[in-house]
Amino acid sequence: GAVDFTAALVRVAKVLGFHVTVCDAREVFATQSRFPLADEVVVAWPHRHLAQVGPGLGPRDAVCVLTHDAKFDVPAIVAALDTRVGYLGAMGSRRTTEQRAARLRAEGVADEQLDRLLAPIGLDLGARTPEETAVAICAEMIAHRTGRQAPRLSDGDGPIH
Repeated sequence: GAVDFTAALVRVAKVLGFHVTVCDAREVFATQSRFPLADEVVVAWPHRHLAQVGPGLGPRDAVCVLTHDAKFDVPAIVAALDTRVGYLGAMGSRRTTEQRAARLRAEGVADEQLDRLLAPIGLDLGARTPEETAVAICAEMIAHRTGRQAPRLSDGDGPIH
């Protein structure tokens, strides 16, 4: 489920050296025992937490919205758009992504702001497992931060480093 996926994303992000905060308003989900590698586990509505920490977020920071639930997603994305966060991604099917975009527009989010939202989240790697999906998301965060398109090594013929 979502906890397994979030735990996988925390693990992959930590291997890559990210400082990771997990935030969920639901106390049953937001526990250090569920996310032992997280640097912080915050029990709060994500939009409220983002309002507090948002002024400190910048281009090297990332916000990943993973709930698939409009009552969490929409306010969290609106709050993240009010920050300078460099990477903003949201999980969901193409249909969920379209429905979420319509809700965001209804909340007054302009199309140029929506362009900052990378959804569905992650590179198209053919990921199937939570761990593979976490790699696809972290790879997209790195490519976004470095300003790189994400071509496949097998498609090129130049040096790989």
